[in-house]
Amino acid sequence: LSGRAHEVWTGVALVEAPAAGGAGKIRERAVSCRTEVVFRPLSTAEIDAYVAGGEARDKAGAYGIQGAAAAFVARVEGDYTNVVGLPVPLVEELLAGLSRRT
Repeated sequence: LSGRAHEVWTGVALVEAPAAGGAGKIRERAVSCRTEVVFRPLSTAEIDAYVAGGEARDKAGAYGIQGAAAAFVARVEGDYTNVVGLPVPLVEELLAGLSRRT
């Protein structure tokens, strides 16, 4: 990832079932969110230190933008919360759309 751009994609699906015992149909909505992240060029020593720290072992893509790897990020284009793991504004928009239809 050093000195390069990459994309983080997240899919969100929301299903609303009719109220218990009520009539109606199931409503579904599925959307995706794309965010581009650009890392600055990293030295071999920086990469080695990051890997030795262990954070990369339990992360999708081997980094968490909210952790030690935040120091590697030169630019984020799109929704930061998408890179963290859940595009919160998009989920809020979907939920608001459901509440408007009820």
